Amino acid sequence: MDVDQLRALVNAVDAGTFDAAAARLHVTPSAVSQRIKALEASVGAVLLQRTKPVRPTAKGEVLLRTARQVGHLLDEAGGLLAGDPARGSAGRVRVPVVVNADSIATWFGPAIVDLGRGPNLELDLRRDDEAVTAELLRSGEVMAAVTADPSPVQGCSVHGLGAMTYRAKASRRFVRRWLPDGATPEALHRAPMVQYDHQDQHQNRLLRSVAPEARPPEHFIPDSVQYVAAIRAGVGWGMVPDLQDTLGQLVVLDAAWVHKVELYWQVWKLDSPALDLVTAAVLRAAAHHLR
Repeated sequence: MDVDQLRALVNAVDAGTFDAAAARLHVTPSAVSQRIKALEASVGAVLLQRTKPVRPTAKGEVLLRTARQVGHLLDEAGGLLAGDPARGSAGRVRVPVVVNADSIATWFGPAIVDLGRGPNLELDLRRDDEAVTAELLRSGEVMAAVTADPSPVQGCSVHGLGAMTYRAKASRRFVRRWLPDGATPEALHRAPMVQYDHQDQHQNRLLRSVAPEARPPEHFIPDSVQYVAAIRAGVGWGMVPDLQDTLGQLVVLDAAWVHKVELYWQVWKLDSPALDLVTAAVLRAAAHHLR
């Protein structure tokens, strides 16, 4: 397989069209098309659906991940060769990773600071739910992920990070107004609830166990910081990570209503100094903040 063909495949998928991929690669759209066709001929399979945006076929997804890994290793090697040994500097290497929103808002910050101080690494941080981040590893869109899935994605290694603990909490003003006699099933049916987004199952999981008939009003706030701010302001109750209520400003609705999410770091098995740096920074941050 030709390297230029693999780069054409990656850029066509990332850019969405052959024209946009051509602009990224500084070639003509015809050259991109020819490289994709030659690659398909060499593997004996159609790799891209010619839609807008273009999408990889099932076999295209298999090759796409390999193409991304090859591209990363070549970029890293090129950067090292172009570096100045006297200063110990090398070319920049981009590392895309995906992390859940609550981790970004809490314990992952020190890892970002660590990596941001290095001049040679560009962290491409993406956000998604911890239950689905492993899918981005399978597709090859990212090189590493914070995930709730302990089963290793093919070609990845897994490191345990620890657990984030969530508790059902609300403001004191909210409790006085909506839950004066406690968080009974009847009260939970009326009391407004704050959800992160439509994938968020923390609150729904609790309701199914303690008040299965409850259908409370719901507010959707897809930002971890504003989610907790809304609960502090009395907008509703919700499952709040301990790491976002370190001062104990919120009221625990029931001490038994605790949900722990075990987190794992899954990363491509590549002999890559850049990936090793990212992994080391993430493990340090997790060891300091997660139990």
